[in-house]
Amino acid sequence: MKNYCTIYLTRHGETEWNEKKLIQGHSDIPLNENGELQSKQLGEKLKDIHFEAVFSSDLIRAIRTAEIIILEKKLAVVTTKTLRERLFGRFEGKHIDELRKILGELIFFSKERQKKLDLNDIENDEEVMGRFIPFIREVAIAYKGKNVLMVSHGGLMRAFLDRIGFKMPKYSERPMKNAGYLIIKSDGVDFFVREENLF
Repeated sequence: MKNYCTIYLTRHGETEWNEKKLIQGHSDIPLNENGELQSKQLGEKLKDIHFEAVFSSDLIRAIRTAEIIILEKKLAVVTTKTLRERLFGRFEGKHIDELRKILGELIFFSKERQKKLDLNDIENDEEVMGRFIPFIREVAIAYKGKNVLMVSHGGLMRAFLDRIGFKMPKYSERPMKNAGYLIIKSDGVDFFVREENLF
């Protein structure tokens, strides 16, 4: 896998809404004090990794996480809407349990399920992956043999892991960590999870 791109796909640090288990989606919520600390700790853990590029969702919680992680590195954070969290529509700002009652533990839903449950104001999995997969493939091809940092969101990362067949624990048993990450190898076609520090 010498010519594969190594992508550190990272979830943003904690926000007040994460702490209260409120759904964020596209709502632009900043990191809380703990989220800043988590990001610093991850930056320390990854300090010896040479990143060729850094990409972040354009939401402030992700941008700030990326900035803190690469504080000691002379790199610019490139922001993009393709790394945004899933749009949760009318559920944004509501407790996660309200959505889990409808969608179950993993909060996945196809276009058919979306239509059946009348959840057209929420992005379905196909829509989320329709923006993310082309982007991550382009990055993997452009940075073959290099390390890249991507800071994104839990909903997008769960949809991606489901797409590539990665078995995830139930939300109630092991929720996704803030500032957790995956190390993914990709040639622009296939994706291989090489390390998981996310659950």
